Amino acid sequence: MSQVVLIIIVANVLFSFKGFNDQLFFNKNKFQVGNVKNGEYLRLFTSGFLHVDHSHLLFNMLTLYFFADNVVGAVGIWKFVVIYIGSLLTGNIFALSYHKNNLYYAAVGASGAVMGVLYAAILLFPDMKLAFIFLPIPIPSYVFGLGYLLYSIYGMKKSIGNIGHSAHIGGAIGGYVLTIVLFPDVIIENKLMVILLAIPIVLLLVFEKQLGNK
Repeated sequence: MSQVVLIIIVANVLFSFKGFNDQLFFNKNKFQVGNVKNGEYLRLFTSGFLHVDHSHLLFNMLTLYFFADNVVGAVGIWKFVVIYIGSLLTGNIFALSYHKNNLYYAAVGASGAVMGVLYAAILLFPDMKLAFIFLPIPIPSYVFGLGYLLYSIYGMKKSIGNIGHSAHIGGAIGGYVLTIVLFPDVIIENKLMVILLAIPIVLLLVFEKQLGNK
């Protein structure tokens, strides 16, 4: 594991454990629409290092662990940091825009940043395959990425579970755009994947009004 990935994971663990044991700290740093609209913009960043519980933290950090080093190796440390933090912020900004009328909407987690890293990995390594305990047969990474994004769009519309679907979507968009901006060769090298991953993003932006803001 590269040093930068280790630092990010440690930061998430320390910040999250502080939040587990200190409700005041948790409430002060979580993403909440009303607080952000009142000028507490730092929450857009700090909330990305808090998690609801141990399983939430473990899932995000494991996903980051599996994909981050590939991205670091392809684009370098500083570009990776830009993709990670940029995806974290775009995830929360998208959530803020979607839930702008619900001042009490709150969320925490590194999911937006992790989704951005996942999308960067798919763009950079389109032949990568994934396998899970509940799905032992390897599937192409882009199938997982597209499926997860479409599920997040559906989940956002239907408000399924206690999950920040909108942050997932915003993070995926951030990771997609930033990877292309920072590593434009991907357009030539993996043109088909660039187009394929763009389709649900474009459809989302075109039909955003039909989804209805919460």
